[in-house]
Amino acid sequence: MSDVPATTDDAVPVPTPSDPFFTVGTRLPGRLGRTGTIHTPHGDIATPAFIAVGTNATVKAVLPETMKDLGTQAVLANAYHLYLQPGPDVVDEAGGLGRFMNWPGPTFTDSGGFQVMSLGVGFKKVLSMNSVGVQSDDVIAAGKERLAHVDDDGVTFKSHRDGSRHRFTPEVSMGIQHQLGADIIFAFDELTTLFNTRGYQEESVERTQAWAIRCIAEHEKLTAERADKPYQALFGVVQGAQYEDLRRQACRGLESIEGESGRGFDGYGIGGALEKQNLGTIVRWCNEELPEHKPRHLLGISEPDDLFVAIENGADTFDCVNPSRVARNAAMYTEGGRFNVNTARFRRDFNPIDENCDCYTCRNYTRAYLHHLFKAKEMLASTLATIHNERFTIRLVDRIRDSIDGGYFDELKSETLGRFYGPGKA
Repeated sequence: MSDVPATTDDAVPVPTPSDPFFTVGTRLPGRLGRTGTIHTPHGDIATPAFIAVGTNATVKAVLPETMKDLGTQAVLANAYHLYLQPGPDVVDEAGGLGRFMNWPGPTFTDSGGFQVMSLGVGFKKVLSMNSVGVQSDDVIAAGKERLAHVDDDGVTFKSHRDGSRHRFTPEVSMGIQHQLGADIIFAFDELTTLFNTRGYQEESVERTQAWAIRCIAEHEKLTAERADKPYQALFGVVQGAQYEDLRRQACRGLESIEGESGRGFDGYGIGGALEKQNLGTIVRWCNEELPEHKPRHLLGISEPDDLFVAIENGADTFDCVNPSRVARNAAMYTEGGRFNVNTARFRRDFNPIDENCDCYTCRNYTRAYLHHLFKAKEMLASTLATIHNERFTIRLVDRIRDSIDGGYFDELKSETLGRFYGPGKA
């Protein structure tokens, strides 16, 4: 981290990003994919990289030390959840997110926008990746009360914990994330769904652009006020749903924003609702517009086919709760596909989850034992299953990164997806 020289003898130097913050490595011929390195105050991130999700400053059921052993390069926590519990002031007093959770490496926090919307309309962490259905701007899960209301200044919402009333604005989100102290933070944005009308999507892109301007201004102000802290890189978030012109407009708009320092965003997040069948196309639209010398983070994907598609279209990092969430429901990833270990056929299966996996679970435990743990509702089931699924995902992305450097990306993609999804499904 370099510092801006003080202008007076008693001025406190204002922290600035590492120079360079991101370096590009090997490019994928004919496509937007590449390897690279993100440089943060708490270490480098070799990209492409899977960023493990630790919503409440923990990857559920697994020790932070274990996540390090699994090869995790960075973790992402959620500003919305940590704002509600324990409070960003507590995390700040503890020395920041990494120190609070005993994680020595790089950290991310998202802005809270996703949770404000998804929990606010009763969807929890799951949004449709299919736009087939009736379009409506009053989307809400069946039997749920709308807890979040958006206006041009911000979002008013009720806590999903206790019903208490709260208000997030761009300035509030920046304040929370500065207190949380992550190395990479995200601008506050409005998340829409694939069911919102085209007209509302247009309004949302404009609103997110206006909020992004306010986020950069507040970020610069707080960076100067907290000059004793390491610099936190700020990423703008691209919205626009499934519409090419809106996605490109959003990217160009975010790239044009500069604060008083003359700096723009340090990187970009590609967010919003994404159609699975058009994931690669949407990511490509964005990355054709975004500056090549800055990193791009894709929010919320981790399935093997999505990883390959996202990476070849220029995504550098991505996060998702899926590996740990499905693990807690007994779903195991293997090179030969995904299966539920709590079904009857595994009761006497004394093989590891995946013979080719090097994780702690596969080296020490059998399918039969995990089957027993899930049937007995033992907490250890979630721990061992999560260890395996997180390692599977991290290892796959590591192999993809190596394949770009080694020039065999297409071969790895064909082999991996052919085995995972079966003949004819890759």
